[in-house]
Amino acid sequence: MSWQAYVDNNLIGTGKVSKAAILGLAGGVWASSPGYTLSSDEQKAIIASFASPGTAQASGIRLAGQKFFTLQANERSIYGKKAADGCVLVKTKQAVLVTEYVAPLQAPEATPIVESLADYLIGVGY
Repeated sequence: MSWQAYVDNNLIGTGKVSKAAILGLAGGVWASSPGYTLSSDEQKAIIASFASPGTAQASGIRLAGQKFFTLQANERSIYGKKAADGCVLVKTKQAVLVTEYVAPLQAPEATPIVESLADYLIGVGY
């Protein structure tokens, strides 16, 4: 399956994720939903946040120009909130799944979708 198909079918296609991208840990966007653009500085900060979750916790996370307050951050997952909307970021062996959900969607709907795809990708070596 192509990386774009993971974004289109396994993330956006569920109806529980509004925007998504897959970033390579070595850099670059592997796939993204239409119009969802993460700047190179945002990409670097996202990847660095998994090495230093305390920084993400203290200063938040910026996605496509929008700042999210970090609710939880660790070496695997970062969860954020901006008003009624939120984000779920999950690191795999070689990539980071970056997703946003827009109200009325809520974290308990989006989080299992993103975490499950991450588990699958880790299981197949990515």
